[in-house]
Amino acid sequence: MGYLIGVAMVTSAVLIISKIWKIFVILFWRPYSITRHFQKQGVTGPPYSILSGSLHEIKAMIKDARERIIDTHSHEITHRVLPHYQKWSSLYGKTFLYWFGTKPTICIADPELAKEMLSNKYGFYTKPEPRPSIVTMIGDGLVLVDGLEWVKRRRILNPAFSMDKLKVMISRMAACTISMLDEWKNQAIEAKGKFKTIEMNEEFHELTADIIAHTAFGVSFVQGREAFNAQRELQNHCIASSVDIFIPGTQYLPTRSNLQIWKLDREMKKSLQCIIESRLHDESDCSYGDDLLGAMIDASKTNNGLRLKMNEIVEECKTFFFAGHETTSNLLTWTVFLLGLHKEWQEKLREEVLHNCGTEIPDADMLAKLKMVNMVLIEALRLYTPALELQRVASEDIKLGNLLVPKGTCLAMPIIMMHRSKEYWGEDANEFNPLRFINGVSKAAKHPNALLAFGLGPRSCIGQNFAMLEAKTVIALILQRFSLSLSPHYKHAPANHLTLQPQYGLPIIVEPLNL
Repeated sequence: MGYLIGVAMVTSAVLIISKIWKIFVILFWRPYSITRHFQKQGVTGPPYSILSGSLHEIKAMIKDARERIIDTHSHEITHRVLPHYQKWSSLYGKTFLYWFGTKPTICIADPELAKEMLSNKYGFYTKPEPRPSIVTMIGDGLVLVDGLEWVKRRRILNPAFSMDKLKVMISRMAACTISMLDEWKNQAIEAKGKFKTIEMNEEFHELTADIIAHTAFGVSFVQGREAFNAQRELQNHCIASSVDIFIPGTQYLPTRSNLQIWKLDREMKKSLQCIIESRLHDESDCSYGDDLLGAMIDASKTNNGLRLKMNEIVEECKTFFFAGHETTSNLLTWTVFLLGLHKEWQEKLREEVLHNCGTEIPDADMLAKLKMVNMVLIEALRLYTPALELQRVASEDIKLGNLLVPKGTCLAMPIIMMHRSKEYWGEDANEFNPLRFINGVSKAAKHPNALLAFGLGPRSCIGQNFAMLEAKTVIALILQRFSLSLSPHYKHAPANHLTLQPQYGLPIIVEPLNL
């Protein structure tokens, strides 16, 4: 009996020592060894603090930055949306090490190294493990899955985004837009001065939600409203916790925040399942439709190995409901901001639209001729890109350029800084100059991959052609009908709300051209 007690005590002691050693390694030894490893390569950064890493400093800088209003004519916004990157790059160079809790993160602001990571097809640079709240919001779909599962889903979804399919969607995009513009005109007519101030950020969120609902899922915004509203609320939860350390397992605790997240998730899934079931019941000619939802349902019944389960379809619906409207609405918001600020460009674009489209609803051939509209949209993506940074994790010890990167190191690519680098874009990198793209994107900068608004390589955004076609359609229809002016009440305060958004909205004065 005494022998067994002794063995149990020794085993318990070994387990306790093992756990203490593991904690010591995570909190002390690994941060020390990784810091030394990068110092030997000439890479330094802010000091590591036990458990929190660099988070206290990051939070303080973000809090201070959010209280500032910047000059409306200034497009240098890095110090407001990623203030820690701005400060640390000035102190330690464009490649530096910082700590998100106990997770080492290397800032990579070199387009060539970004290309090396994003173009890799061998799984050396994987997507970081997302927080459970992020997965709940955008779904465990194409954006988050990796490996063979990503290959399967991309292959299933690619046909829904072919240019032939997208061209057919223009009329639906236009119909949703005209409905919004008719409401603007009615509001302007009712106003005494024949013009009206419209809060564009909210308008474009609703518009692009309606468009993605109609074009990808065959429903109206009203039918998908519950899912959209739930996602918007979930986005607020994700923003609030984005600079906090996540403790695994806490997502299962019945906290007030988790209870609300679970409730919103149930609402979103119920709304999406209703849309899917409606399509299943409306089957005609043995086809479920040629849009995104139809392609996914067809894939749930195929026998060629590319099967999608119903729960996977729900997750993909979450992904495309969010990604399909959030980024495009931001592109439209910042494009209208730039056109309201630079009225001479607004006139140039209106002339181009009227010359090629007249007052008709534009079709694919007309939109293809809008070269200046395209240049302005790309310049808006450069200056006010929706996604501020991309991240990958080294899946093994690897050499990136001349840098030896240990397994598990996060590699952060601050897109917004790379888009403003004078090294690649010239002395006018912080200025609005659409003509830089007159010879195409690859020739606009000193590096052909200096623009990363839609990513790069095999995991580049599947919806980029959809987004650009939609944005062109909306801008063309607006310019045919309205003059846009920036409201004197506008406060220039771009903010990182998972995507780049105006913190205080975007009030624009709209005046109908033909009353």
